Amino acid sequence: MILSDGRRIVPSTDPRVGAPNIIPAHPEFRLIVLANRPGFPFLGNDLFSALGDLFSVHVIDNPSEQSELVLLSSYGPDVPRDTLLRLVRAFGQFRELSDKALLPYPYSTREAVHIVKHLQNYPNDSMSEAVSNVFDFDKYNSAAKETLLKILNEHGIPVNLSHTLLEKKDKPLQLTVQRDSGLDTSEPKHGKEDPNNDPHVGGNTWAGGTGGRDTAGLGGKGGPYRLDKGHTVHQISEAEKAAIPEHVKKAAREMGEKAFREKLKEIQMSQYDAKVYNEYSLPVQNQVQALRIILSSLQAKSQERVWSRNQTSGDLDDARLIEGITGERAIYKRRSDQDPELGTPQMKPKRLRLVVDVSGSMYRFNGYDARLDRELEAVIMVLEAFQDFDQRICLDIVGHSGDTPCIPFVPMNHLPRDNKQRLDVIKTMHAHSQFCVSGDYTVESIADSVDSLAGSSKDYDDSIVIVLSDANLERYGIHPRELAAAMDSDSGVRAYAVFIGSLGDQAKRLTEELPPGRGFVCMDLSEIPQILQQIFSTSLLK
Repeated sequence: MILSDGRRIVPSTDPRVGAPNIIPAHPEFRLIVLANRPGFPFLGNDLFSALGDLFSVHVIDNPSEQSELVLLSSYGPDVPRDTLLRLVRAFGQFRELSDKALLPYPYSTREAVHIVKHLQNYPNDSMSEAVSNVFDFDKYNSAAKETLLKILNEHGIPVNLSHTLLEKKDKPLQLTVQRDSGLDTSEPKHGKEDPNNDPHVGGNTWAGGTGGRDTAGLGGKGGPYRLDKGHTVHQISEAEKAAIPEHVKKAAREMGEKAFREKLKEIQMSQYDAKVYNEYSLPVQNQVQALRIILSSLQAKSQERVWSRNQTSGDLDDARLIEGITGERAIYKRRSDQDPELGTPQMKPKRLRLVVDVSGSMYRFNGYDARLDRELEAVIMVLEAFQDFDQRICLDIVGHSGDTPCIPFVPMNHLPRDNKQRLDVIKTMHAHSQFCVSGDYTVESIADSVDSLAGSSKDYDDSIVIVLSDANLERYGIHPRELAAAMDSDSGVRAYAVFIGSLGDQAKRLTEELPPGRGFVCMDLSEIPQILQQIFSTSLLK
């Protein structure tokens, strides 16, 4: 460490000890600083960002289940072990949700100790009374209350707070059965509508059948577009699909494009359907609030070129000549990039592009893992959360499919202002996934988005591309290296991939082969705010 008068503090083992202006530190000198971990500043002061490079940082994890159990037992030796175990597991889950920004307060062992001490000192009180002493304040926060009650009930901990739990119905998984058709295609058509919606396998008569030919359905060949009616999918092989004559493919493509144009007209003329919108909006309301909290606390990232004064080398600072005559060493200045101080408000908006996957596989495998529904909910979450943040973040949403690498859904500076407009956006996304041709432009879409943002990166505080994908790249022979190269094609733009669907472990393997911290697997939308917080925090530290 160099002091302002030119002297230098060095370890006691440094060979320069004994030289002029060298101050040896005591052999037993230690400075231990306890601070919140990176990304979770206490009262807005992020010690790691300001001083992290000066310390040998050691991250201390939360106590293990067994360690916390031993600790609580020391405070409540007469409290049943089963009760302590339920508390430990519940509080472990609370901490995880706090890390994901889904709970406003980081419930720690401290609160668990209070509950155990209450049970130890007042053994006649019920568990509900002891727990209520800690959680009573949270009953006025409806979002936090629902989360707390759900977890406490899961672990068999009763608590007396009036509440209403919202439950989302689980959608049954769709099965896929491999089969070969062995029959030729003729002419694409929609097919007849079955009033009973019975399952139809093979053939070329009914709309919504599976493993057939010529008609709209799933798993077949030669049909004009996809149509899911909720049945088990009988899937023909890729080789059989590839053998379709070119004139049949062309006719199917033209019919699909015509149906898509008609669907867009229908969407534009349709009335607002609150029931449909709420199916996508209500499940993500907690995440919307968590995301708005994150957006409201964004800090400036862009650096400013300034004169750094009081330097020990560089250009002589005319304002420090007198100090130099008196022996002062730090009388120089030099040009450098200065990071903004912590908490500095943005002078420029951040630039964010959300790239969504509306390829045919999103519609085809929606019955398998609800990937398309999850993506539509994520878009609703982003659109609602970013409302009124136009001055801080410039957002646009584009899509990619087998048709093209760039489909504009939400132009920059034109965010939907009401539920009807937001519903039209996700309806258009859904329709495109249903009527587009097979193919994949993921890599081209990422490269195009990075290049587009790079051209105007100087106008923004930060430029970020976030790609939502179903990780179905192997089918088209796309190697993860190609994806990584597209994401790193410009140093001024940071690109991230969030995989919201996966066949087997595709998404996990893709994430492992991308640059560290640039890929995420998200099968639960409650993790989206945490992922975005991590992306924004990472970009601030770069």
